[in-house]
Amino acid sequence: MKATVRAPGTCGELVQGTVAGDNFHVTCPINCYSYVTVELTTELERSVCNCTLEKTIKAVETTLDYLGKHNLEASIEVDSNLISEKGMASSTADITAAILATTVALGKKITSDEIAKLALSIEPTDGLFYDGIVLFDHVKGTRYRYLGEVVEMDILMLDLGGKVDTLSFNKRGDLDRLNQRNEPKTNQALELAVKGIKQQKPELIGEAATLSSQSNQKILAKPHFNKLLQLTELDGVWGINVAHSGTLTGILYDAQEIAVKDLRLKVKQRVGSLSSYNVQFINGGLEVIDSSFNQERKYLYG
Repeated sequence: MKATVRAPGTCGELVQGTVAGDNFHVTCPINCYSYVTVELTTELERSVCNCTLEKTIKAVETTLDYLGKHNLEASIEVDSNLISEKGMASSTADITAAILATTVALGKKITSDEIAKLALSIEPTDGLFYDGIVLFDHVKGTRYRYLGEVVEMDILMLDLGGKVDTLSFNKRGDLDRLNQRNEPKTNQALELAVKGIKQQKPELIGEAATLSSQSNQKILAKPHFNKLLQLTELDGVWGINVAHSGTLTGILYDAQEIAVKDLRLKVKQRVGSLSSYNVQFINGGLEVIDSSFNQERKYLYG
C-alpha cells in the first residue's frame, strides 16, 4: 500500500487579511512542488519520515485515525524544492500531500473539504490543495470560494532574507486589530482580485496584490519594499505580491513585455543582489503520481 502525491508551493498570497473579522487569503500557487510518498505497513512500531518532519508524520497519523486504520504505521518520504519558513507554504504542501497519499494508499477517497479539516487540525493552512485559484480561511476554514482558473503570469520571486514561523505569526496578540484596521483596503484588493481572475485580466490581479502587499507593511514589513514598489512603473510589470506571513516578495510580470534578465537587473540596481527564482502562476490542486505508467495525472478525489 503505497502512493506518491505532489502539491504545489506558493509565492505568498495574492491577497490576505480579514473580511468582517474572518481570516482569508487568495491563493498564489506556483510551479514548484513537494512530492510525498507514503508506504503503509504493520511492520513499523511508529511512523517515520526521511526528513523527520513531525507535522507530516502527524498528518499521516491523523488521516489513518480519521479513516479508522489504527493498526497501520507509515514510512514517509518527502522530496521538496520548497524553502521552509519563507512563505512558500511548504508545510501545507507536505501535510496535504501526505493526507491524500495516505488516503490513496488505502484505496479510499477523500474530499478537498475533508483535507482542509485534517490539515487545519495541525496548523494554519494555505488553500493550495484546492483546484484553481480560491479564497480560503487559512485559520479556521470557515470561508471557501472558488474564484476561477489561473491567468497566465510569470513571477520573479525574491527572498528578502530571514524566516517566519507560521504558528507563532498567527498567535500574535496584535494581529486581529491590525487586520481589522486594514479591512477597507483589503476589501478593495479582494474585489479587484476576484474581478481580475474572472475576467482573466492580470493587470487587475497585479493591482490587487500590490494593494494587499502595501497593507501588509503595517503587519509584517518587508525590507526594501518602497524601492521594489517602484518596479510597478515599468512596462510589463503588473504588480507585486508578498508572503503575508513570510519573507518573500513576488514581482508579477508579463514575460512577453519584459525579459526576466532585465527585471533582475532592475532589482539589483535598486536593492542589491537578492536570491531570486523565476516561477509561473499556476492552478492549485493535488496530483497523484502514477508510477506504473511513469506519468502524472490529476487525482479526482471526492
